[in-house]
Amino acid sequence: MNPPDFFVTAAHAQAAPAASPGGASIFDFALPLIFFVAIYFILLRPQMRRQKEHKAMVGAIAKGDEIVTNGGIAGRVLEVGESFLTVEIAKGIEVKVQKQAVGMVLPKGSLKSA
Repeated sequence: MNPPDFFVTAAHAQAAPAASPGGASIFDFALPLIFFVAIYFILLRPQMRRQKEHKAMVGAIAKGDEIVTNGGIAGRVLEVGESFLTVEIAKGIEVKVQKQAVGMVLPKGSLKSA
């Protein structure tokens, strides 16, 4: 008679379940694919569209446009460079800002009414 082995549980003593004969099924690959497609349409695609619109807006800025920066500074564009804009924020006060810091272009005459 063999002494009882207290270190082997009943789960280890059972036989392993048989493997499925077909291997991986199509459902094993469908769930990650569905997640990727959902993430693409919910997150990535709208973000790429916003970047494209912002790049077009920044590229169309011209002298005399009224802008608001991401920091909330409003002013009129005096000079357009390759990477920077010179913006007049008050009479006689000019600042240089990066083009990418422009949050929106205001309609003409918006600063006069403020």
